[in-house]
Amino acid sequence: VQLVESGGGLVQAGGTLKLSCAASGSIFGFNAMGWYRQAPGKQRDLVALMATSGGSTNIAESVKGRFDLSIDGSKNTAYLLMNRLKPEDTAVYYCFANDLIGNYWGQGTQITVSS
Repeated sequence: VQLVESGGGLVQAGGTLKLSCAASGSIFGFNAMGWYRQAPGKQRDLVALMATSGGSTNIAESVKGRFDLSIDGSKNTAYLLMNRLKPEDTAVYYCFANDLIGNYWGQGTQITVSS
């Protein structure tokens, strides 16, 4: 399984970015799919995670109301729409998926929010 991320970059505070994560196979083989992030010197934390069966989305309090996770099964792709970005959102964002065999990670994409 490969997860390929795109859409990272530099944005001013208050701006919007959309990340994409394309899976090499059908996402319906996954239990869940979503995003984590890791800021410099900090641990990797959950941003948003969704069950591919259509269950509820688990989203971090720090991004609730600003970020939205969606999955397009026809394109085997997950998206993270990030609105009203803040400097504290600066981090490397990693796509994540898991199935009965294990966990899978993308290579990471840098998001930098300038004040």
